[in-house]
Formats: sequence, structure tokens, C-alpha cells
Amino acid sequence: MVKFHRFSAAGAALLSLGACTSPEGQRPNVVILLFDDLGYGDLGCYGQKLIETPNIDALARNGIVFTDMYTAAPLSAPSRCSIMTGLHSGHSQIRSNDERVPRPEGLVPANADEYFERIHENPQLEGQWPLEKGTPTLASMMHDAGYTTAMVGKWGLGGPESGSDPRDCGFDYFYGFNCQMLAHSYYPDYLWENETKVFTRNAYMPVNRRLDPGADPYDPRSYDKFNQQDYSCDLMYERLENWVCEAAGGDKPFFLMWTTTVPHSTVQAPEDEVMYYVNKLGEEKTPITDGGWYYPVLYPHSAYAAMITHIDNQLGRLTSKLKELGVYDNTLIIITSDNGPACNSNSPMEYFNSGGPFKCGKGWGKRTLHEGGIRMPFIVSWNGRLKPGKSSYMGNFTDLMPTLAELAGAQAPQNDGISFVPALTGGKQPQHDFLYWEFPAAKGWIAVREGPWKGLVQNVVLGESQMELYNLEDDPRESLDVASQHPDIIERMWKHIEASHAPVPGGNPNFELEITYP
Repeated sequence: MVKFHRFSAAGAALLSLGACTSPEGQRPNVVILLFDDLGYGDLGCYGQKLIETPNIDALARNGIVFTDMYTAAPLSAPSRCSIMTGLHSGHSQIRSNDERVPRPEGLVPANADEYFERIHENPQLEGQWPLEKGTPTLASMMHDAGYTTAMVGKWGLGGPESGSDPRDCGFDYFYGFNCQMLAHSYYPDYLWENETKVFTRNAYMPVNRRLDPGADPYDPRSYDKFNQQDYSCDLMYERLENWVCEAAGGDKPFFLMWTTTVPHSTVQAPEDEVMYYVNKLGEEKTPITDGGWYYPVLYPHSAYAAMITHIDNQLGRLTSKLKELGVYDNTLIIITSDNGPACNSNSPMEYFNSGGPFKCGKGWGKRTLHEGGIRMPFIVSWNGRLKPGKSSYMGNFTDLMPTLAELAGAQAPQNDGISFVPALTGGKQPQHDFLYWEFPAAKGWIAVREGPWKGLVQNVVLGESQMELYNLEDDPRESLDVASQHPDIIERMWKHIEASHAPVPGGNPNFELEITYP
């Protein structure tokens, strides 16, 4: 059985909002700040003690902090696919990261260096697996409802000329990285502005480059070649603010997705901001000199913290600009992350306790369906319209589509979400019967959450069907498997899986998860 939801049209949606709408009946502007690999515990309002996020924390104090909100997938592309389509990972087109294939004949690179070199010559090599042409998206829904729309940041759902770049999918304006692979550098030699490559003042440098032979790994100047003139976060924020100023002066409400690459590795930030954290946290004794697909880093802890604070400062600038433009009170701001924190040589998730109350470290964050990989920070701020506090509503990213449809007076495409507008306004909030995840990478994972219970199956690709069971109220760190004590719950979980898993649309066999039922 495949179950979807469809939500009401414009008039009914607006009538349902009551006191949530402005006195003039205006539909809200919407800003979604989506971090990349930010953990549940990386923000001050979620318990972080070392990384400074005063502007996010201020919005949290003025808004609603969700404690049980989940991403729809533990990896970038499938998470963004679910945000854009409103479909969970048992129904969605993209269920893992995969490069754009099949590529045009004669454009298959022989190795990584050739791949990056040839991307610069031919944009048909760039980008990840695309959405099917014509797929209804969150952006097209908002656009059709009369919003002016933009994405600034990282896309990752279809390369240039694929029929699935941001402008094909409902955004009036795009500036940033189309390709996730190229987003591993914060000093790129070009970014995309709509369909045009805009070159920066940075020299082209593949992300797998290392220190020069004989360079001292403890000398800051040994890393100069990796830290060039134009920091991508600043280039993107400049375009973002300019777009907001223009949109705020128009006659339409605006919808902005700010999909920052922070704090995804490589960890890089302006030197003075990194040194602020070096002075705060102390000198680091172990520089990263071989980061795989990421540049070497002298101060990985300080750089990670500086990146997050850098975006927090930019968010502070944006909220000040919204106030200056007179639109802050009618702008809904959502802050979250695409998936949990990474565990690689560049990402110090254990040092910062990025998982918060959930386990973090190898095998517990990004690329897993443990809580540290899928439980997200999620903050909603709307000045003067929300009663500040916390919400324990159990939802996931598929809920964004019906929620914004209700707020915008839009007709939502078929989706798996539930509007959480009542959780914002103090009304009676409908609940999901259960939440479902599947992930075909990392040997295959399945997870179901129903109330306090979480069922988890690992190694699905290897034919595993043994389900672990955790009571998250008593055991948020997933330390005690109680499956043997609750066969009735296990049986019910498998029924949820059978009802939720559908074949992958779009034809990519790498996304298909063959499930062995007990």
C-alpha cells in the first residue's frame, strides 16, 4: 500500500490560519536556512557550549524549537529531494548520492583529476542524478502560488542542461554550486548564476590536492594556497542580500532557500575568524594533512566552529536587513540541516559533541539512520506571530511542503507530509502514524519510528532482516536493543515498512533497496 496526502487549495488554507495571518491578510515571506552536515548539538539553543551562534539562538528564543524533527534521509541529495518533492525515501526519486549518469557519450572521465579538469570544459559532466523533468517541487508550488523564488547555495539535484537544475524546478533565481563534488572547496574558481558560469578571483584547484613537498604542516603559511581571495559563503551572501532587497520591494511575497555548504568538509573559514577560535579553544596538535577528498587543514576544530559562526553572523545581517526593509515581522524563518554530522578527518563531531544527546562518531552520524544521522535541529521564527517555546511534534522534511502550502495559500502536490501549522499556532496538531526511512548506501538501512519506538535494520543489502528496537524516551542513545521483548511491535514495524516501500521512479538501479522480509 502506498499512502500519500493532498492538502487544501488556497482559500481554505488561508481561512484555516486564523490569528497566524497578519492583520492585513498578507501571506508570509519564507526563508529556509539549510545547513549542510550540521549536527543536532552544534547550535547553542540545542546545548552547544563551544561554538557561538548568538543570532540563531535569538531567533530560537523568539520562536519555536522542535525537539523531534527529522530529515528524510541521512545524506545530502536524497534529503534535498524529499524537501523539494515532499516524498519520503520509500517514495522519492533520489534515495542516495549518485553522480549524473548516463553521461553523454565520450564524456566518461578515466580518473578523478580528469573528471575535475573536464568539468571545466563541459558542464554536461557536472552535477548529480537529476529529478525527472516536470517533477512538481516545493519551489514550483510557491512560484505557482504567486511567490518570487530563489535558491542561493548548493543544489545537487541535477546538473546544468539536465532539465533539472534549480531554474527548471521552480526557482526564479539561483546562485551557487550546482555540483556537490565541487562544493567541497570554499574557494571555487566559479559558481553558477542561473545558467551562467560566474568566475571568481580564485585559481582552479582540485579538492584532492595536498601540501607542497617538504612543507611544514605546523606552519600556517603552508596552507595559503588553499585559502584564496573569494570565500564562497561571502559571494553567496552578497547575492542573497541583493536579491532579498529587490524582492522585498516588489509586489509579491518571496520564498528563499539559503542552502549553505557550511559546515560540510573541507572545513575552511577566513583566517581571522579561525584564529578567534584558536585563541578560544587552544592550539591543535594534529593538523589534517591527508583529508581524502578534502584539503589539508591546520586547525580543523577552530575552522569548523568559525564556519558555523560565520553563517550565524550573516543570518544576523539578514535579519537586520529584513527589519530595515520593513518585512521582518511578516517573514517566516526556518533553520535546519540536511542531515547529521559527518565523520571524516575534517569534521570534529566528537570534539564538539555534535550529536547532542545522541551518539556521534563513526557509524552514528551522517550516512546512518541512527538518531545522530537523522534527528535535526529545527527552529521556526516569525516575529510576533508565534508563542515562543518548544514543540515535541514528531515530523520530518516531507512536512515542509504541506505546511508552506497552508501558509502560502498554495495547492500542494501529492506528498507524504502533514502540515505542522497547528504546532506553530497552538492548535490541535495531527500526528504521523509513523515515520519511515530507507537508505540504499552504506550496506543498506531501514528505520521506522512510531511514538517512542524506533525499529532499525542494518546491512539490508546483505540480506539482513533482523530488526533492532529502541525506546527513544528511555534510551535516546540507542544503546539497549529490546527487540526480543516486543515481538508484537516488531511485527507492526514490518507492516509499516511493507506499506511504505515502493519501487524507485526514475530508473536509477543504484537507488533500489531490495528488502528481505522476515
